[in-house]
Amino acid sequence: MKPSSSRIAKRVLASALAGLAFGALAQEQTIRIGLVAPMSGALAVSGKANQKGGQLAVDELNRQQLRIGGRRARFELMAEDDAGDPKQGTAAAQKLVDARVHGVVGHQTSGSAIPASRLYSEAGIPQVSPSVTAPRYTGQGFKTTFRIVAGDASIGDAIATHAVQRLRMKRFAIVDDRSSYGHGIAEEFAKAAVRVGGTIVGREHASDRSSDFSAILTAIKAQQPDAIFVGGMYAMAGPMLRQMKQLGLGAGMLGGDGICDNELLRLAGGAARDDQVFCAASGEIEDDREGRLRDFRKAYRQRFDMDPELVSLYSYDAVKLLADAMRRADSANPETYLPFLARTRDYAGLTGRISFDAKGDLLHPQLALYTFRHGVRAHLATVQMP
Repeated sequence: MKPSSSRIAKRVLASALAGLAFGALAQEQTIRIGLVAPMSGALAVSGKANQKGGQLAVDELNRQQLRIGGRRARFELMAEDDAGDPKQGTAAAQKLVDARVHGVVGHQTSGSAIPASRLYSEAGIPQVSPSVTAPRYTGQGFKTTFRIVAGDASIGDAIATHAVQRLRMKRFAIVDDRSSYGHGIAEEFAKAAVRVGGTIVGREHASDRSSDFSAILTAIKAQQPDAIFVGGMYAMAGPMLRQMKQLGLGAGMLGGDGICDNELLRLAGGAARDDQVFCAASGEIEDDREGRLRDFRKAYRQRFDMDPELVSLYSYDAVKLLADAMRRADSANPETYLPFLARTRDYAGLTGRISFDAKGDLLHPQLALYTFRHGVRAHLATVQMP
């Protein structure tokens, strides 16, 4: 029995549609962006904010329907949790290398990012950290390693200068958590504080998982410091503020970007006084002249039903920066677009203008100084570093 003309027409149509679908798929490429952050553990709040910022960037890129290498690009975020632990960070990095991601945003902490950077370098995968400040991160000579925040030296200098020259503080105690980040930024603060006329009256160490600082704070109280510099994260600084109040230690608290988070106040449990805590972080993100920051915050709230954290903006910029280098190179091949990423000049990110030096460090970083007032972080000033 011969098929009817209607059946033949249906088969022809089905075949044509299948061909069109195959052709559309052949014209699309998936670009995988890895992201590693502590999405569990003591730093989970900032780690999840990191992931959300990266996801918002990916969503936006997919709506733009960019064409790279003659094919439409579909971006995909592969997020991995390292809990802020170096061993888990290395395992996460190996997983992304095995998955052949096209670029990596992260890691969030210095202790995790530094050992992972060797794996990415060996695989030739560009890595842009939205938060690592330790000098060693970009000091290893890897061509694949970049950061879009200021380093410890700049942050330590900015907060020390502000404390001595503006706040009239002279005597400083230092507590660091022995991590790559905490110890490194504490060292830079100590050098800068002495250079601008301050005195280090005590130096103590804790673990980045410590929660009881009573013995350390009792020893510090006897030194009568004007302020305690915390080389660590908000997970340490918040409980420390609470215990400072319990011990009647009325000193101020200073720190870098690790404590510049509203989560600090929640962990302090109401113990923080207005204008007691001062910190420095990269960027001038309070400047909303073009409305881009306002639009970002609106989109973030709509997508996640919460306000963004500082790191959300940096992870957003890091994803968009990788995509921009791919667009300029007209290729998502890491080997091809890596030189374009290295030559980035004046990329207009939400966090400021981004240019890299030969090491992958941010050229001429801006630093924002903050305090905490009326239950929220408050912007004080912006410093342009040389």
